[in-house]
Amino acid sequence: MKERNKFLAIIAVFLAAFFIPFDNPVIRRSALEAFMMLREYARAHVLLCLVPAFFIAGAIANFISQSSVIKYFGAEANKILSYSVAAVSGTILAVCSCTVLPLFAGIYKKGAGI
Repeated sequence: MKERNKFLAIIAVFLAAFFIPFDNPVIRRSALEAFMMLREYARAHVLLCLVPAFFIAGAIANFISQSSVIKYFGAEANKILSYSVAAVSGTILAVCSCTVLPLFAGIYKKGAGI
């Protein structure tokens, strides 16, 4: 990020904090509700989805051999078999857009193709 953009972002945050009327009960309740939603998101999504995904990705990287990953997900793999294994794995793991990144990093490290 350019220094100019960083400076403008700092100025924007300062101006927002300066001009937002936090004495207004509606604004105060809205800000509190936003933090409560953030807490709920952290509890539900991060703890229940992202942390297990990191453990599963670590298990994939450590316990699944590179030859089996290349056999099913490599460049020369049978496409029908690859998609079938991926569909079954995705159904079992129930990954979302955030948790798919550590899982993909685990199999990509073993040689899976994009």
